[in-house]
Amino acid sequence: MIANVVAVRPKGHWKADDTITLDEAARFRRRMVMHSDNGTGFLLDLPEARLLRHGEGLELDDGRVMRVLAAPEPLYEVRGDDRLHLLRLAWHMGNRHLPAQIEEDRILIRRDHVIRSMLEGLGGRIVDTEAPFDPEGGAYGDAHGTHGH
Repeated sequence: MIANVVAVRPKGHWKADDTITLDEAARFRRRMVMHSDNGTGFLLDLPEARLLRHGEGLELDDGRVMRVLAAPEPLYEVRGDDRLHLLRLAWHMGNRHLPAQIEEDRILIRRDHVIRSMLEGLGGRIVDTEAPFDPEGGAYGDAHGTHGH
């Protein structure tokens, strides 16, 4: 019998029994059979699709918890000359509805050569990187209308 997810626990102080490592696209789910990193099968069946965040826990009906890990994926690291420049670059990315992971001194986005050219044209410093991708949620939650953009 396959276990069912009964709750998504916020990142916190609880013990994980196993992990499940997924890229950002694979973490946006509502209903599917999943397999932990050690092969444990379980059913995710949420009321609506949402982004499973790095560090959250999937509590199973038998009491086990699977920690969600964001898998490294090919990204651009975007940096500006200073915070104001980075803010301006962020505005241009937001104007194109790009999923973005915003940090104090950099922004991570998916690789796209057209966007790279635009950002470099605006003076941004772009570096190819591989990192876990955990973008900001949209204004209305974890809206993912930008997949395939």
